[in-house]
Amino acid sequence: MAPYASDDSTHAGEADDLRVGRRRAVRYIVPVTVVGVAAATIGLVPALADSGDPDLPKITAQQLIEKIAASDVQQLSGTVKITTDLGLPDLGGLESGLLSGATGGDDGGSSADPSTKLTELASGTHTLRVAADGPDRQKLSLLESAAEYSLIHNGKDVWGYDSASNEVYHSTAQRKGAAEPVPATPKDLTDEALKAVDDTTSVTVDGTVQVAGRDAYKLLVEPKQSGSTVGAISVAVDARTGLPLKFTLTPASGGAAVVDAGFTQVSFARPSAATFDFTPPKGAKVTEGDGADAAGGVPVPPKGAEEGFAKDLAGLDVLGEGWTSVATFDTGGEGVPSAGDLPDAGGLGGFLDSFGDKVDGKFGSGTVFSTRLVNALVTDDGKLYVGAVTKDALVKAANAGE
Repeated sequence: MAPYASDDSTHAGEADDLRVGRRRAVRYIVPVTVVGVAAATIGLVPALADSGDPDLPKITAQQLIEKIAASDVQQLSGTVKITTDLGLPDLGGLESGLLSGATGGDDGGSSADPSTKLTELASGTHTLRVAADGPDRQKLSLLESAAEYSLIHNGKDVWGYDSASNEVYHSTAQRKGAAEPVPATPKDLTDEALKAVDDTTSVTVDGTVQVAGRDAYKLLVEPKQSGSTVGAISVAVDARTGLPLKFTLTPASGGAAVVDAGFTQVSFARPSAATFDFTPPKGAKVTEGDGADAAGGVPVPPKGAEEGFAKDLAGLDVLGEGWTSVATFDTGGEGVPSAGDLPDAGGLGGFLDSFGDKVDGKFGSGTVFSTRLVNALVTDDGKLYVGAVTKDALVKAANAGE
């Protein structure tokens, strides 16, 4: 592992593993619009910390990393809050369609399908109730103004229920290991962030804090490289259990956090077994899915889809290293159409022109689509470059890749 600010030793084998982890993560980048890329990048989670500066025993960054790794919380329940600010433009209602298309949803599907419903967490502020009792029982409820969406994993069954439409999505956790679960807790986000740690990273202990009434250490992860859109990642780690309670990602550009996720209330007592019981309400429309990942209750592709997806990404490569890594992929298309290329020049074409910035370089010409975290360059000849890097760094990588 990379040297931490509070440690002198290095672990080459662990660093290699982390680099492999970064490249494994690249395969989840879908070559569509930056909207879909951003949604896949942030995953799902919570926000908000209490005030307080508890007096805790001193700990090094290496020890705190090891404490997180050793954490084995099996039972918990609580309330979490998610605030996500990618800086996406107002899409006039197109967001849900673009996001569902990027994550596997389709028109005419069930509104209770978690692969489409949970994309709402990609923007704004949301309140969740969560509960877990070991690897076979979890529940997540998204609380809305006049409705509630629940995702329940109980044994072999995975249920999604949308009270607003009275629709139910059912799948079975029969294909264990077929897909990795989407990050769904501060711990999941922290684990993914720590995969990025190498010699381009500074990791320190940044004092203490209270989250949801619990004493916690603050782990601070910062890129050493210039050109990354990530300013810093702060993780509040429960001093007793080692469980990450809060995850905050701030952009290098400053301003509000891109992702602020943490518990506002948490209990480590075992939830009632009835918490995970579910029976479709009378009159509800029930849609049967194709299977789900037993670890996270997340729908997986139909049989054979994994090979097709892998074949589609056969040309994927990674340019650069560390926090300025850029994934590149040849879509085989013809780039992004402009307003003049489309019959409805005032519609989709005009929207694409206003959303993206035209750029030129050794690679040719193309369009950069930007958020506060992820930028994507689509060249006129159909190549995609995407990463958590600035527009200049993205163009530089595309020039070097030619």
